[in-house]
Amino acid sequence: MNPVFEAAEPSRAEIDSLSAATLIEFGAPWCGYCLAAQPLLESVLADFPEVRHIRIEDGPGRRLGRSFRVKLWPTLIFFSAGQELERLVRPTSADEIRLALRRLPRET
Repeated sequence: MNPVFEAAEPSRAEIDSLSAATLIEFGAPWCGYCLAAQPLLESVLADFPEVRHIRIEDGPGRRLGRSFRVKLWPTLIFFSAGQELERLVRPTSADEIRLALRRLPRET
């Protein structure tokens, strides 16, 4: 699990070119919903070390979140081979995050 938000926002092209299973988390360090989701993410991501976790601070002037039409935080977007496979908005249980991670294709 990545405990900090990325200092520099990646470009949409960089995200689209990711080949491995990736979880992108859009949020803000002061957001109560985001803070509440952190223990859930931490517990689940420990079981999925192969999934890259990228935390992106979203807000005014941040283009990446707009390109994904993020409206509420946290928004979790699950990717494989540069394609969005699933999205969770304000998850409230570890089980729903775990289920989404299990749906990501595994590299063989």
